[in-house]
Amino acid sequence: MTMRDTDRALVQAASAVAKLRCRSAAHTLAAAARTADGRVVSAVNVVHATGGACPEVVAIGTAVTQGVGALETIVTVGDRGRTLVTPCDACRQLLGDLFPSLRVIIGPLDTPRVVPITDLPPTTPH
Repeated sequence: MTMRDTDRALVQAASAVAKLRCRSAAHTLAAAARTADGRVVSAVNVVHATGGACPEVVAIGTAVTQGVGALETIVTVGDRGRTLVTPCDACRQLLGDLFPSLRVIIGPLDTPRVVPITDLPPTTPH
């Protein structure tokens, strides 16, 4: 799939949230998702001894809270915005079940690529 200008902007949005909000052990990853109508929602993960939540799950909840429809594209960043992170297997399953045509931005930050959620390789938990 081709990277669009809006995909690059989504990476920048997630990176900005990571730089601003991921400054503790409780928040280490940020995600940004775009809807078909162009709205963007962002989220951070929540790390806790009892489990926590990945940023993709928080982004879904944020989108629902804001009355947003289906997500079209999502990206997750870590290391305060310096790396792209592939969604973990549990998030990949959840995202694919809820949004089967979702586009996911992965790869190196300097050469990201877009893949369908169905083509994501298996990963390890965040």
